[in-house]
Amino acid sequence: MSTTAITEASRSERPGLRPTPPAVRIAAVADLHLRTNPTRRFRRSFRAAARQADVLLLAGDLTDSGAATEAQLVAEDVADLPIPVLAVLGDHDHAADKPAKVIDTLNAAGVRVLEGTGTVVTCRGMRLGVAGCKGYGGGFPPNVVAEHGEPQTRAFVRHARTCAQQLATALGELDCDLKIAVTHYAPTADTLAGEPPQLHLVLGSHRLGQAIDESGVALAIHGHAHRGSERGYTPAGVPVRNVAYKVIGTGYRIYTLQPSNRDSRRWRVIDHDHPQR
Repeated sequence: MSTTAITEASRSERPGLRPTPPAVRIAAVADLHLRTNPTRRFRRSFRAAARQADVLLLAGDLTDSGAATEAQLVAEDVADLPIPVLAVLGDHDHAADKPAKVIDTLNAAGVRVLEGTGTVVTCRGMRLGVAGCKGYGGGFPPNVVAEHGEPQTRAFVRHARTCAQQLATALGELDCDLKIAVTHYAPTADTLAGEPPQLHLVLGSHRLGQAIDESGVALAIHGHAHRGSERGYTPAGVPVRNVAYKVIGTGYRIYTLQPSNRDSRRWRVIDHDHPQR
């Protein structure tokens, strides 16, 4: 045994020292926008992701119009993957006013759809907690939609607040070693860089960022901003990744969550730019 190995083994056995948790690998993508007779499918990409990652996260707009036939295409692409598949819906998945049918179709294929809820999966001996919701718009300071004026505006803000509260509650209820938040709408303006500023009000909400910052999250994943940027942070410094298909330019992106050398309760995100097939 090498000197390094002996040292590390001795450290892990010392009473009072927390053993270093293993790294966890996340595969993620959003905005598939699958439709009948699609020009692209994701089965091959997802099978490759399953060979490299511990869990696959789908951050909404999996269908183009919310039709059951489109949801079935998604189900076929994720069916029988050997890793957990967790998803949230996006605005397009609600477009046909039948999100329950989309959820049922995905559930039948083994996908756990998170709608203001969370779940815990075991990855490399770690309890990985993931909570998610679609989220909603509302903007970011100093440009936010205020809850006053006509009823439609007040309803818009109330829905944004409700989504954020659901996310905060779901994150707070997770009993796990590591937390990830998944939304469709953006929780930070950082990842909206590249989008017209006038659209920020309908692309994300600072309330989602607040829910994440209050909940001990290690990484936040979202989509929706097709012309945005991949990397950003919440106001409190939580790493955020926009995994919209047109942003990452590939069928999935891999992120490794590795415990900090100084504090095993803190995690750092390692971005892998080019998935290895």
